[in-house]
Amino acid sequence: MKNRKSGVTGKALSRPLLALAAALLTLQPAHAQQPPNTAVNAGVVELSRGDVPVTVPLSGQAAASQSATIRPLVDGVITEIAYRPGQPIVKGTLLFQVDPRSYEAALASAKATLQSAEAALPAAKSALDRAERLVGSSVTQETLESARVTHAQAEATVAEAQASVLTAEINLARAQITSPIDGIPAVADVSVGDLVTSGQSDALTTITSLDPIYVDLNEASARMLQLRARMESGEMKPGDRIKVRITLENGQVFNGEGRLDSIGSVVSTTTGTRKVRFEFANAERRILPGMFVRAEMTLGTSQAILVPQLAATLQADGTLKIFTLGDDNTAQEAIVSSIGSTDNAWIVASGLEDGTRLIVDNLDRISNGVSINPVAVTISDTGVISDSQGGN
Repeated sequence: MKNRKSGVTGKALSRPLLALAAALLTLQPAHAQQPPNTAVNAGVVELSRGDVPVTVPLSGQAAASQSATIRPLVDGVITEIAYRPGQPIVKGTLLFQVDPRSYEAALASAKATLQSAEAALPAAKSALDRAERLVGSSVTQETLESARVTHAQAEATVAEAQASVLTAEINLARAQITSPIDGIPAVADVSVGDLVTSGQSDALTTITSLDPIYVDLNEASARMLQLRARMESGEMKPGDRIKVRITLENGQVFNGEGRLDSIGSVVSTTTGTRKVRFEFANAERRILPGMFVRAEMTLGTSQAILVPQLAATLQADGTLKIFTLGDDNTAQEAIVSSIGSTDNAWIVASGLEDGTRLIVDNLDRISNGVSINPVAVTISDTGVISDSQGGN
């Protein structure tokens, strides 16, 4: 019974499916009724080869040119905090005062000991002189040797007392904690009345020099080798000096030109980069230590073609996909490699010829072989496309 019912049900269900199949067979494909492809309107610019600056985009981080962590060198109680946080100070400015009274007393005691030692020295010198004159008559050789020892001990006592005075003077001077550099002091981590000890691990404050300031940029060692090879082959001409332009975290371009300070001699085993350090004047303190920045480093010039960035698609392997206009006004896909960038354009040294017509817009409607209705356009410095005839 179950098998018979199953067969009846399957037969009943097959009827609507057959009807649906018959209906589908009567339909014509939609794409067969579409008109043939029409030409796509697209802006076109003509490329030309010339000397262009080779600019490399980099990222990095700012670092203080000098930084000093302030710790006490003597024990005592803080009696004064003599600076204002955030206000520029110069080397030697008083920061903290440690209670000096015990160190003043130690200096006075050391000076008194020195006076006593100096007072005993002439008597020992006279005894030695007398023993040397009378040796062999009323003074024995043994007495002479004893006088020499006494005199030497008196001189040593004086020297030891002088050292004690110097030590006491140093400790008294260290009771006044001063800045070792010019810079900006941070908020104090102690208060008046706090006890501090010599060599403690906790800092009293930190002094940071902000002008000038360093910017450490990270450049891939592989790219540096490539650029070096291009310079050696003559493909790229090095500039008189390396120029760098900094963009801050808020997108603002820093108004200042950096001076190359050093190039790292070690490649990071984790990132494969070398550190390139630049020094910037920073009188307005716009760049602060630890701030992340973006940079464009100009290394020289090269005979190349500038390809607008808006006309190129960056591939996963770092190459650029572009569309050029063939002699038959069809789109021709091309893959090229850049050697850097400048402003709003990629720098392409090979793979393109003078006079190549580049398609710069409507790229989402274009594929290889599509007919193009070319419109001559220009591209402004800000990347805006304008009709060459004056329209937008």
